[in-house]
Amino acid sequence: MNKDTKTNFGLFGGLVVVLFLLSAPSWGQQEQMYSQYMFNMLHLNPAYAGNRVSDNITGLYRMQWVGLPGAPRTGTLSWDRRQDQSNVGYGVELYNDRLGVENTSGIQLFYSYHIPFENSSLALGLSAGVLNYRADLMSVKLEHPNDPMFQQNIDGWLPTVGFGLLYSTDKWYAGFSIPALLHTKVAAATRNTFLESQYGAGADNHYFLTGGYIFDITQDVKLKPSLLVKAVRGAPVEFDINLNAWFSDFIGVGVSYRTGDSWVAMVELQLTKELRLGYSYDYTFTRLGDYNSGTHEILLRYEIPRGGKEQKILSPRYY
Repeated sequence: MNKDTKTNFGLFGGLVVVLFLLSAPSWGQQEQMYSQYMFNMLHLNPAYAGNRVSDNITGLYRMQWVGLPGAPRTGTLSWDRRQDQSNVGYGVELYNDRLGVENTSGIQLFYSYHIPFENSSLALGLSAGVLNYRADLMSVKLEHPNDPMFQQNIDGWLPTVGFGLLYSTDKWYAGFSIPALLHTKVAAATRNTFLESQYGAGADNHYFLTGGYIFDITQDVKLKPSLLVKAVRGAPVEFDINLNAWFSDFIGVGVSYRTGDSWVAMVELQLTKELRLGYSYDYTFTRLGDYNSGTHEILLRYEIPRGGKEQKILSPRYY
């Protein structure tokens, strides 16, 4: 590692520590949930920005609990890149999340610094952005129409900051991330944004652990188990356990189990070297499943290798 690299890494590491300390207990918002997280990890972990030496454009739309009024609808569009022989990756994401009378939309910017080793790399990532949170509270039909909590709508802008680590080799990867370090809240009465330094009634930091491994069964068949662990104070730790099988680098089929919630079936098609189409279906096995017909998620990813040709990359194409 040369002197400039050490200096940049030291400055980056110092910034990470400061941001982590500033993230101490505060108010927060819930994190969006995706079933095809292993193919859309930029949203979970900013260190994934530029993980592949290419331009990556990914669109995802999730329709959760179809048939249930006010059920969540989430859409994201992201782009990230890293040039060949560069240690720096970056990207941007636009997103919109609707739940009942609530609507959250925003933009996230991503920066990652990649430290190469002989057959692997370690990436450190930061994200920063702004979101607009709106709640049409006055449209809610109430048993007590004069409830003061529903006499004014909410519309405010909030800052966002995230942090992540990602270690990857040709065969496996492991990551840790906190997508929302700065926890904020919009006050309905004054439409202000404020930071709360003490634990309160809001949600806490969400912690994510991810990992996966690629097994070469034959020349044309590969198995890729992966795991997502989600933890937040006041709720049970949740596991997403996934197994995907890829055939001839063209079609992938998989199944996931989300503890205490659902089973997931998914299929991925590598239509061309650059274009991938993915679909997943969640079957909710809790009592909530009696009131909806499942969850649909569609993913489209377009990847352009830098220089217009195939590049040697540290990460496999299976995540």
